[in-house]
Amino acid sequence: MTLSYSELRENYEKAGQGHVFQFFHELTLEAQNDLLDQLSQIDAQVISRTGKQAMDNHHLLEKADCDVEPLPSGVMEDINNNSSTDTWYKMGMDLIKNNQVAVILMAGGQGTRLGSADPKGCYDIGLPSKKSLFQLQAERIYRLQKLAAAQEQKDVVIPWYIMTSGPTDKPTRDYFIKHNFFGLNPENVMFFQQGVMPCFTNEGKFMLQEKGKLAVAPDGNGGLYNALHNEGVIKSLKERGILYSHCYCVDNCLARVADPVFIGYCASRNTDCGIKVVPKSHPEEPVGVVAMKNKKYGVVEYSEISNEMAHRRLADNNLAFGAANIVNHLFSTSFLEDIPTFADKLEYHVANKKIPYIDVSTGELVKPTKPNGVKLERFVFDVFGHAKNFAILQVNRHEEFSPLKNGPGAGVDCPETSRDDILKQAARFVKSAGGYLKEEGIEVEISPLLSYSGENLESLASQTIRESCILNNTEDIALVI
Repeated sequence: MTLSYSELRENYEKAGQGHVFQFFHELTLEAQNDLLDQLSQIDAQVISRTGKQAMDNHHLLEKADCDVEPLPSGVMEDINNNSSTDTWYKMGMDLIKNNQVAVILMAGGQGTRLGSADPKGCYDIGLPSKKSLFQLQAERIYRLQKLAAAQEQKDVVIPWYIMTSGPTDKPTRDYFIKHNFFGLNPENVMFFQQGVMPCFTNEGKFMLQEKGKLAVAPDGNGGLYNALHNEGVIKSLKERGILYSHCYCVDNCLARVADPVFIGYCASRNTDCGIKVVPKSHPEEPVGVVAMKNKKYGVVEYSEISNEMAHRRLADNNLAFGAANIVNHLFSTSFLEDIPTFADKLEYHVANKKIPYIDVSTGELVKPTKPNGVKLERFVFDVFGHAKNFAILQVNRHEEFSPLKNGPGAGVDCPETSRDDILKQAARFVKSAGGYLKEEGIEVEISPLLSYSGENLESLASQTIRESCILNNTEDIALVI
């Protein structure tokens, strides 16, 4: 419910934010109502205190030493040559067959760095099939449902909860409608929006984007937790009987969505919060790593790791700080439900940014050339230290992690590397099934609808693929061997 002008103004004046009404009487009636509606969504006093506390803590943390230690033994397993993999897979598939697993996708980002104004999940990485990130992931869910249903001989549903942001919400919904939800039942694909936070000046004042509009920014991928509660996702998970949710980022084209092995691994350890990692490619790789931070599990950013720490080795010669974070998690529903009980202990992180704003003294739009304000955000890994049973599974980078961060031609974490990693994986699937490629340069794309992780390719055994192709089903295989 929108409060009246006088009520809102009083609240904002008490919070020291009365300047947001500076141009109110210059606005059209429609613009006035839009501003009042936006301001009524924000508890000015609480958010003002939050901003001040975050900025004060940020200055203290810059000066404070952080106690960083390697992970304790026993908390992490490596998937390679692990005798428990089949057991974990069965446990995971049993949970999937019983409709107790959901997927939560963080997809609030736009493809700005990629030269696209569309949601990043809509991006075509250049595969022969022209499939987008959304389509690849949807088809993995579809295939996994079919695999589980074939074992159980009943319908299996893996509900998909997709977190969008203000700019990406409608385009994402429209994209799924246009493509008929890629074969998934629309009733099992739910969209919800992450929240936003006002942008602050360095003095803690809210900034105006326009005379009648606050400057706001998404509250980070850690805003997931508030959104799950505020948007009714937790309620939905409980009503559906979901025990575990796989949560990941849209930009990883190799993400094994609802991976039965990961689910089973975490379930076998009664995990409330689990994470996949990959080994760092080299000591100086600029990635965050999972480690002990002030005696609690957390992610240590690259900038927090000294050169000595980066190169430190354990007795087995592995890097002491080598568990690279790939933003791939599993949460129990009970853990997600309990987050509000410790949410006040999750700090907001300060990001100093260049933020265009309206100068309240002149009414002019200012476009800064250097950072002039603060955006507050939480990170999805902020909850790790509150888990009672934390577990880490180390997986193969070339099989499960190929992020899309940079534009075409960047040479690293870009559309070309994403494309290559998908096609190289398909070539490994062919080889693992006992098949061959006739010559170098032949490109094979294997649809997730045909194979989730290399299964269902038995007809390739001792066969040679003669030409580049897209394999959508078993009938396609017969045409190219």
